[in-house]
Amino acid sequence: MTRALLIIDIQQDYFPGGRHPLVEPEAAADRAAEVLSAWREQGEPVVHIQHVWDSPEAAFFQPGTPGIEIHPSVAPRDGETLLTKTQPNAFLGTGLERELRTLGGGPADGSESGAPALELVVMGMMSSMCVDATVRAAADLGFAVTVIHDACAAPDLAFGELTVPAAQVHAAFMAALGDSYAEVLSAGQLLAAD
Repeated sequence: MTRALLIIDIQQDYFPGGRHPLVEPEAAADRAAEVLSAWREQGEPVVHIQHVWDSPEAAFFQPGTPGIEIHPSVAPRDGETLLTKTQPNAFLGTGLERELRTLGGGPADGSESGAPALELVVMGMMSSMCVDATVRAAADLGFAVTVIHDACAAPDLAFGELTVPAAQVHAAFMAALGDSYAEVLSAGQLLAAD
């Protein structure tokens, strides 16, 4: 089965000193860099996603700011696809589905039955927003999806009077994705299987 690595929004604003730091983004970026390095050694396709929030009200990811840049540990190389998005779901308003269907050897519109399947390996930020929205959409579109849980990061969230720690936010979203939408593995599990 053809595979593609999808790296979602590992951008500077999510790191210390950025405008929307997550909890322990460095650890997630380190795991993502390990997977990316192995992926590149095998010559398998990589697709990078970069969120752009082009609005005067943008809290982060504004064009022209350092925070919009992809973290150096996973920065795209020549020949790797880079797509920008404006919504949590990386399939909305982008060419992502077309790109993945082409990589899988089928028609860009997915119309040909029996086209080779594509396994999508996903990692990135945030677990509770863009990773979740994109993984669910990918599964709904018929892609086989694996999420690398320790190459993702989340923020603390609030619900009413309750503060939900990032570790619990991340665990809840990974558990939900693993229940119906994706296989959920650690970076070590993925690399050991290759």
